[in-house]
Amino acid sequence: MLETMREELWQLHLELPKNELVKWTGGNISARDPETGYVLIKPSGVRYEALRPEHMVILDLEGNLLEGDLKPSSDTASHLHIYRQRPDIGGIVHTHSPYATAFAAIGKPIPVYLTAMGDEFGGPIPCGDFALIGSEAIGKVVVESIGSSCAVLLKSHGVFTIGADAEAAVKAAVMTEDVAKTVWLALQIGDPQELAPEDVGKLHDRYTHVYGQQ
Repeated sequence: MLETMREELWQLHLELPKNELVKWTGGNISARDPETGYVLIKPSGVRYEALRPEHMVILDLEGNLLEGDLKPSSDTASHLHIYRQRPDIGGIVHTHSPYATAFAAIGKPIPVYLTAMGDEFGGPIPCGDFALIGSEAIGKVVVESIGSSCAVLLKSHGVFTIGADAEAAVKAAVMTEDVAKTVWLALQIGDPQELAPEDVGKLHDRYTHVYGQQ
């Protein structure tokens, strides 16, 4: 079932360790098939170098197992909750990438100090409250806290990013860690100034509607 999506999701999972967003078996990506609404997600506790397309677990939005021999990620209930609440989302990524998670550890959002943040996020990266793993609790915090951003930090936990598809969510995860690192470095040497909201809006609009091959 969904052979092409399995392959794509496997390839995207390889981007997480490549971009130093995860260690060992931590983190996960899910994708929603736009035709069936079914969700594919990484199996729990499988190392990235051992992961294969056939290992991906397929469920419906209520969490019923449709295909897969392995147990799905421990974050599955939260992924499904986000999909149910946000029909515009086609992909979700969770990481514990170190610089972004350092901000999450102290419950601090990442302000817009950089044009790259205006481009990609259109505002600060918010930080939601703490929630325990294993139920819909984390998903509820994501939905409540993410606003119009494509990324949110969870206090004392890590990062969740969303996108129209899984590739967009992975890009957001890579960019979240990139700007978090730059902001952290800037804070070590001075007092960076936030960009004006009107400039952030212009940056995001240009990046969304003009930048690249439209």
